[in-house]
Amino acid sequence: MTETKTIRIAMNGITGRMGYRQHLLRSILPIRDQGGITLADGSKVQVEPILVGRNEAKIRDLAQQHKVEHWTTDLDGIINDPTVDVVFDASMTSLRAATLKKAMAAGKHIYTEKPTAETLAEAVELARIAQEAGITAGVVHDKLYLPGLVKLRRLVDEGFFGRILSLRGEFGYWVFEGDHQPAQRPSWNYRKEDGGGMTTDMFCHWNYVLEGIIGTVKTVNANTVTHIPARWDEQGKEYKATADDAAYGIFELETPAGDPVLAQINSSWAVRVYRDELVEFQIDGTHGSAVAGLNKCVAQQRAHTPKPVWNPDLPVTESFRDQWQEVPANAELDNGFKLQWEEFLRDVSAGREHRFGLLSAARGVQLAELGLQSSAERRTLDIPEITL
Repeated sequence: MTETKTIRIAMNGITGRMGYRQHLLRSILPIRDQGGITLADGSKVQVEPILVGRNEAKIRDLAQQHKVEHWTTDLDGIINDPTVDVVFDASMTSLRAATLKKAMAAGKHIYTEKPTAETLAEAVELARIAQEAGITAGVVHDKLYLPGLVKLRRLVDEGFFGRILSLRGEFGYWVFEGDHQPAQRPSWNYRKEDGGGMTTDMFCHWNYVLEGIIGTVKTVNANTVTHIPARWDEQGKEYKATADDAAYGIFELETPAGDPVLAQINSSWAVRVYRDELVEFQIDGTHGSAVAGLNKCVAQQRAHTPKPVWNPDLPVTESFRDQWQEVPANAELDNGFKLQWEEFLRDVSAGREHRFGLLSAARGVQLAELGLQSSAERRTLDIPEITL
């Protein structure tokens, strides 16, 4: 008979958009409903979520709606519950470091959204605590599991690009101010004092994307802006937007082979979308180029590259988009958040480190800090190596 082990997961901040949609609804509940995951030795691991939040009515309703037996508003109590194996955090950034410290002090494995802390010093401290505690710590690196970026990474691994020259990224969309139409992001995202800001939010993503696709980030030159100075909160009250809502970054990278690569990524909550997906990355190399979004990836080989000629006196008659070939998945790719949860749970079961741990998250916090400093000082900054 196949042995089944149950991992109890305290899920904090589960009433938020990300915590609910991606982690509960599209990851943990599907893992539970499929009967858990099967390990390499044939045994199974089932998950038992415990919903944690400050709003008792919301938590109770979610538990009833999704047939989750256990829920609580007592975060400290559930952290210290000896039957809990993993503490997951998707709450506000300003509260995260304290929650993770408590969980690791209680001997819990942790899985967390990012940024893991508001400062680099605190993020490095978390990584050091995890190392000393001997627990399995995982940080959500969801974009590396997206079908589009999985295909892009495969092209890199297969040498499709030749020598990689550059990467360009475009991310963002128009977030309504909240006066005439409700904003589709929480108001705290636009208040610096509450841990908000595009740079703080997204540079930690761009760090692991650049690391995971191309190589080490060596320098940063950023310009951060607050394009929309006033917004309206969930109660319809006007507030001053004190955090940046756009960040324009240039990064110098180094591939494992030692080749330099220049990357530029624009991130904005004040841009209207004229592209196929909400985020797109283009890599150009000596032998080919590719453009990847959340799901789709198209490529163009050197031999198939056309030779446009600049002539502003004549209209363009060729369709440049039609000259690219779609890259097939060649496999069924599940939801990225769910895939990483399954990988993390296998690591917890095996008692090993997760490949995306708190040190990786610290490098993301470092890039965000240096990005803000670069913008303030109007200069390019080197990125020193972090050691524990």
